Amino acid sequence: MTTNLNTEEALRRTLWKHQPLPASPEAWLARAAEVSAILATDQVARDRAQAVPHAEVQLLKDSGLTLLLGPVAHGGGGQRWETAYHVVREVAAGDGSIGQLLAYHYLWAWAVRLVGTPEQIDAVEALYTSGNLFFGGAVNPRDGDLTITEVDGRLRYNGRKSFSTGSKVSDLTVLEGVLQGTDQHIFAIVPSQQDGIRYHGDWDHLGQRLTESGGVTITDVEVEWSGAAGYVDKAYTQSRPYETLNLPAIQQLFTEFYLGIARGALRTAAAYTRAKTRPWPYGGDNKASATEEWYILETYGTLQSRLWAAEALADAAGAELARLLHADRGSVTAQQRGETAVRVAAAKQVAVDVGLEIGNRVFEVTGARATANTVGLDIFWRNIRTHSLHDPVAYKRREVGEYALLGRVPEASWYT
Repeated sequence: MTTNLNTEEALRRTLWKHQPLPASPEAWLARAAEVSAILATDQVARDRAQAVPHAEVQLLKDSGLTLLLGPVAHGGGGQRWETAYHVVREVAAGDGSIGQLLAYHYLWAWAVRLVGTPEQIDAVEALYTSGNLFFGGAVNPRDGDLTITEVDGRLRYNGRKSFSTGSKVSDLTVLEGVLQGTDQHIFAIVPSQQDGIRYHGDWDHLGQRLTESGGVTITDVEVEWSGAAGYVDKAYTQSRPYETLNLPAIQQLFTEFYLGIARGALRTAAAYTRAKTRPWPYGGDNKASATEEWYILETYGTLQSRLWAAEALADAAGAELARLLHADRGSVTAQQRGETAVRVAAAKQVAVDVGLEIGNRVFEVTGARATANTVGLDIFWRNIRTHSLHDPVAYKRREVGEYALLGRVPEASWYT
């Protein structure tokens, strides 16, 4: 296997360039399944090599998946968030890292709708959609904020972030910092490839190894005040519950690529079981094939049922959240936002539990030989285990518990 997409796959990307964007949610999911199948062919080899995923991001672009949420007027797909969530799930089934990159792209591409002025929304969406540009983000709440100073009427960002998912392979990066001497948080979008942004290349973790989530140093990156999201005449104008939907939105995206990774684990294990797993000859009820073994059938039945249940919960939470994301910005109430965040938290905790269980138990139905590094079944557990520690799932359980017991919804925060 190679560390880059092969010639046949490159040809498929070229063919997509001569096809229109999918016209329905079903067609978008079919396109996502094509991409997922390509990624699955050498996922393990690419994970082992940890090559920078330029080819994989180009695959997302060439397939059109990066344009799914973009306005039709600027050449985008004009789809809803329900479809975006399902596309992320399907792509992650082929490669969890690339599913995460696509998920973060969707979030940051939509961020201007959450906090930007109407003029900023139109400008950013026209820019990224017409140019098919890919988003990353240097926004990590656990680190200190970037410092923003005003120099000659421009905003200058400086500082360091220990995580910056996707920025190294992106065209545009979202920055966030605090204006010196104030408590004003300012988001801005800047070109990713510039002298003022230095990528550390230090992402060397157990899983999600191709997400380019290493640290970044920002040095004197300047933005016009007109690029300060939500600001008019240096004053913030967009405060309302709608703007805090970025947190439930990204938590739901986490759920989607966890479920996609779990789906990929079951698919991969089932293919191995059908092709290579041997029946156990010492049980007293010997079978001719591993696919007849009752304990293998029972385990697959249990895991598939739990995955379907988790996906159904995620579908319901995603649909509820999508209704808010596509609503008029002034119509969303704090109570609506809070109740939806609870449902998103419920879906996430179930996805983590089911995903880790599947990532662990697939070895029970594939056998000892499936632990070989060449098989790579470990990738699924490693990927979910790594990213599910992004924020403690125990706090998601508590949020749901407080709602169930006390009718209390969580307050908006950097993680809720």
